[in-house]
Amino acid sequence: MDNDQHQPEKQREKLRQEELKHPASSSQGSNLADLVGGMGWKGTLILLLTLILIAVVVSVF
Repeated sequence: MDNDQHQPEKQREKLRQEELKHPASSSQGSNLADLVGGMGWKGTLILLLTLILIAVVVSVF
């Protein structure tokens, strides 16, 4: 009986480990935190400045 109770836990852990191997296939997908986490501070700064510049250009025109 003790083994039956641990079986779902093992199955969940196996699924979680498989999910970690393929993060792009997760239900949440990739997000801004993943993008910024993969870049350094210079890349993040360039991304933010580009987004601000695009917002200014769009608001002016």
